Amino acid sequence: MKVLRDYRGIAVRFTDERLAHILSHPEMLEMEREIEKTVAQPEHVVKSRSDAEARLYYRFYPRTRVGEKYLCVVVKVRGTDAFVLTAYLTDTVKKGEALWNEKS
Repeated sequence: MKVLRDYRGIAVRFTDERLAHILSHPEMLEMEREIEKTVAQPEHVVKSRSDAEARLYYRFYPRTRVGEKYLCVVVKVRGTDAFVLTAYLTDTVKKGEALWNEKS
């Protein structure tokens, strides 16, 4: 298990089981470093509309196995505990309450 630091300095657990699950998807192969960077240096962070404890960390990558995409890392926050739930590639940043924007 790794402990990542997010853009606010908060400790985020990243378990071997979650990493293996994420990397089992072909488009996510070799994306571990990008997942870590997205948590530490997101371009956008949005509060999930479907889960009040989930935060969606986004960073754009021009080269992935499936072209230009945002990497979304879903971090669950329960009190003082935060952990990576999943990660996936997407075309857009989801709508919801903006918690962080790199440009603001």
